[in-house]
Amino acid sequence: MKFVGLVVLLLGVGTAAPAWAGTRDDTERVLFEFKDKRITESSGLALSPTRPDLVYTHNDSDAGAQFFAVGLDGKTRATFTLAGAQARDWEAMAASTDPQTGRGVLWFADIGDNLEGAWPDISVYKVIEPERLRSATLQAVRYRFRYADGGRNAEGIMVHPKTGRLYVVTKEFSGSIYQAPKELRTDRTNVLRRVGEAPIMATDAAYAPDGSSFVIRTYFSASVYKAPDQLLSKVTMPALAQSESVAYTRDGRALLTGSEGLNSPVYEVPLPAEVTGVRASPTPPEAVETGRSTKVQPVASAGPGGVSTAMIALWVGVAVAAMAIIVLLARWTVR
Repeated sequence: MKFVGLVVLLLGVGTAAPAWAGTRDDTERVLFEFKDKRITESSGLALSPTRPDLVYTHNDSDAGAQFFAVGLDGKTRATFTLAGAQARDWEAMAASTDPQTGRGVLWFADIGDNLEGAWPDISVYKVIEPERLRSATLQAVRYRFRYADGGRNAEGIMVHPKTGRLYVVTKEFSGSIYQAPKELRTDRTNVLRRVGEAPIMATDAAYAPDGSSFVIRTYFSASVYKAPDQLLSKVTMPALAQSESVAYTRDGRALLTGSEGLNSPVYEVPLPAEVTGVRASPTPPEAVETGRSTKVQPVASAGPGGVSTAMIALWVGVAVAAMAIIVLLARWTVR
């Protein structure tokens, strides 16, 4: 929601670099900028599972069921349209590999709900990665979902690289991670069940290539977890106009993050040692597989998503001040 995003950006004044953020050996750098004038609201980002020099992105709502294959020079290589797919509010995408064929699989999440739960269900589209970089229309499989505990606004999905399990991360002041069924059905609505907390106002999420961790992006930073509610590190991210996307690099040692806007940049941000030194579990943690959440508080006096209570209080105070300013401006404009 754009208005909420504005308030959250106001909240970010003075809090863009959390004191508990992990330390890194290197600084972030701009990897490339999108050159295509049609890419104005890059909302999802994923690396090609089969091509080392290619990423995929898509626009936000009102842009149609379309995505772009982009080289690391920022130039569009091909544009693809999903036949019969809707694009009510595409907010995220993910990439995985089919264990049987070795083909890349792309997932597009029509999960945005600016009315905070008004839609009876949400959709995720699955498409086989095209073998040729030639603009085309592709057939997609649609999976419908509903939350077990009521509608939510969400902007993040991730797919476990070893199990293929899909997760949705909600964008709320008290966000959550939801797990999809192990086997997805096309003949009925799949139920999403809560398995953990998410940071405040999450804008995207992604799994590491080896499944050893996953990241949740917010307007201010990125939180890296070993499993739901098991925080490894907070990572300070570049200050962007509207932080919308995140993905791991192919070697899992850095993050890519992007923003909406024309010619928007994609940054590469190195991960701290406490993240890159983690090994993948032979199987996903029990909390992820069973829906049970093992609570681990990595930060003293932590609130939702590992954010300190003091920080939450500060944000609330700034939010109240921001709302007061907005009201005063509105009244002044009416005059």
